[in-house]
Amino acid sequence: MNHGKPGGDASIVTRTEKFESHPVSREKFDKDFIYEILELKEIPDSEFKSFYFPTQTSAMIYLKNGHIEYNLSSGNARLVTIKKRPILTEFNFLHYNKPKKLWTWFSDIYAGSLILLAITGLFILKGKNGLKGRGAILVSIGIIIPIAFLIFYLWIR
Repeated sequence: MNHGKPGGDASIVTRTEKFESHPVSREKFDKDFIYEILELKEIPDSEFKSFYFPTQTSAMIYLKNGHIEYNLSSGNARLVTIKKRPILTEFNFLHYNKPKKLWTWFSDIYAGSLILLAITGLFILKGKNGLKGRGAILVSIGIIIPIAFLIFYLWIR
């Protein structure tokens, strides 16, 4: 999610395909003509939802999984299909905490157990590999890097 496009949604894939038909007047652009376009693109009629004219020379056809932008004067069109990505959609559902109550409790308990695991892990090794040796260096690095990032991000940048 952190690497997605601004304003984009990582849980969906959008594909665009340009195609051509023939010019048509606004008066003749009706459901029958739309069904011809859908047949041309091998889209089932059941996918059609509605249409409207955003401008005098263009039409927008809404489908269940996308839309078609149609230029009435040139016949040029653009089919935009939207598909949910498996797994990422479900992860986003949990990430945005849409299940609420039970998921909030579960995630808080899980986060607490990870903190406990990290703290107890500090004391497992003894001697030169423990907190008195190499472990102290690793813990220090683990503390210094986030603090350095915050200082740079908040005050220097």
